[in-house]
Amino acid sequence: MDLNKLTLFGLMKGQMEWLGRRQEVLAQNVANSDTPGYKPSDLKAFDFPDMVKRQQMDQSRGLMTTSPMHFAGTRAQTSPFAEVEDAAPYETAPNGNAVVLEEQMAKLGETQLQHRLTTELYRKHIGMIQIAIGKGR
Repeated sequence: MDLNKLTLFGLMKGQMEWLGRRQEVLAQNVANSDTPGYKPSDLKAFDFPDMVKRQQMDQSRGLMTTSPMHFAGTRAQTSPFAEVEDAAPYETAPNGNAVVLEEQMAKLGETQLQHRLTTELYRKHIGMIQIAIGKGR
């Protein structure tokens, strides 16, 4: 059984991918906290309707072939999540760096909490499915 075909599990998978990508972006912000002129960025908030639209667009748009000898192929995407730069940073250092470590650490803690919550929801739903098929407690 492919759990990704179930809406709830597909949503949790998308949330986990978003959280992982957000962790990377925030870690990059922390790593560049001393880089002159660096502006921190974050990901656009995870939105289920946007995820559904994106999947529909990806399925409807394939690579165009102009000859039967061409392979159809698929487009590789680096990240399906949009990065947004902080328009009005809380504070900026004299060298132009706008990374506030306390703010980035708070965002990292929030991301960790959401990851833990999503993982626990996934585990609980797997447990309910196991109980329903008779393999549970």
